[in-house]
Amino acid sequence: MGTQRIVFKFGSGILAQPAGDALDEIQFKELADAVAGLVKGGMQCIIVSSGAVAAGMPVLGLKERPADLSARQACAAAGQPRLMGLYSEKFSEHGLQVAQLLLTHGDLDSRMRRENAGNTLERLLERGNVVPVVNENDSVAVEELRFGDNDHLSAEVAMLARADLLVILTSVDGLMDANGDVVPVVRDIEAVSGLVRDDKGKLSVGGMVTKLGAVRLAVGAGITTVIANGRKAGRVAGIVGGKAGGTRFLAGG
Repeated sequence: MGTQRIVFKFGSGILAQPAGDALDEIQFKELADAVAGLVKGGMQCIIVSSGAVAAGMPVLGLKERPADLSARQACAAAGQPRLMGLYSEKFSEHGLQVAQLLLTHGDLDSRMRRENAGNTLERLLERGNVVPVVNENDSVAVEELRFGDNDHLSAEVAMLARADLLVILTSVDGLMDANGDVVPVVRDIEAVSGLVRDDKGKLSVGGMVTKLGAVRLAVGAGITTVIANGRKAGRVAGIVGGKAGGTRFLAGG
């Protein structure tokens, strides 16, 4: 099959402490261990990460997520170095480096800037020992803070990188049917659109509605996408290996 390229999206709900006022270092270690194992196995991995606001709250002495946009932007600006510091620390335990890319949707809408971002990703992945970490540039852009917890951005990055697989890890087990059971495989997105509820976890910005929008973009571009619970140990390797876990949306559906 050759090298498989995977984009992982880590939402705020799986990166922050239960109270939402700091990052969960144990969770960072588990996720970094899982991704590092894939990289060591010859796969190319990109992380689209939320969590900057939660990282910045203790820096600014805040106990609750700010309600106003400018305060959340300030938290994101203060928290981004802490976020990247944790990624750097955990991946360095495996002899891997991380690289930060801060993007806005305007960057991806511009042909020249999109091409530049794509070239940067390619050069980083060519190194073999670097994991690119992408986040929205929250100090100047507001799409994530207002709407989607980087769901849409993860699909854009997957398309930009010509990924084989997009894995959206969140605080729920996947798309649920009317009985509350996880739908394991979806071949036709429109056929399950009625199952989507506009709910979300306590710490999440986007709910299943925004995730389904991201899935629609990705599978339309030929990228199989999985939505799964990022708090369950061993889930990452299983998903990449094609095992059951979460909801798998097949490309072309």
